[in-house]
Amino acid sequence: MAAGYASAAVETALLALEAAGFLDDRRYAEHFVAYHAGRGQGPRRIRSGLRGKGLSVELATLAVDDTSAVWGQRAQDLRRRRFGVEAPASFAERARQSRFLLYRGFTPAQVRQAFAADQVDLHDLDLEAAVPEDSAHED
Repeated sequence: MAAGYASAAVETALLALEAAGFLDDRRYAEHFVAYHAGRGQGPRRIRSGLRGKGLSVELATLAVDDTSAVWGQRAQDLRRRRFGVEAPASFAERARQSRFLLYRGFTPAQVRQAFAADQVDLHDLDLEAAVPEDSAHED
């Protein structure tokens, strides 16, 4: 008997609310994920929050699809909002930004994806176009 109510009465009331559609753990989980993802939290932290609210492991896993490419994009957007669009200039700065994203609940793969678009790939550069014509080597 918590707060003066018989447990049987509480159970009956909860079942009636669930049958009427007023209580729906799946809908709650969807809203929880949308809200916390919008606040810059990653899938691991959100799943942990759902478990903390008493939802089952299965429902929390179903609500948070951490394999989706959306999470990598969210990590990248958060990194850019927090630290700017330029890639980190040093390893120490990249490590600091990575720790921030990991603390927010993103996976290591998603953190790597957050940095991937900001890295310059030497294979993508057109080095011939970067050299002015007047500085061409004479043979």
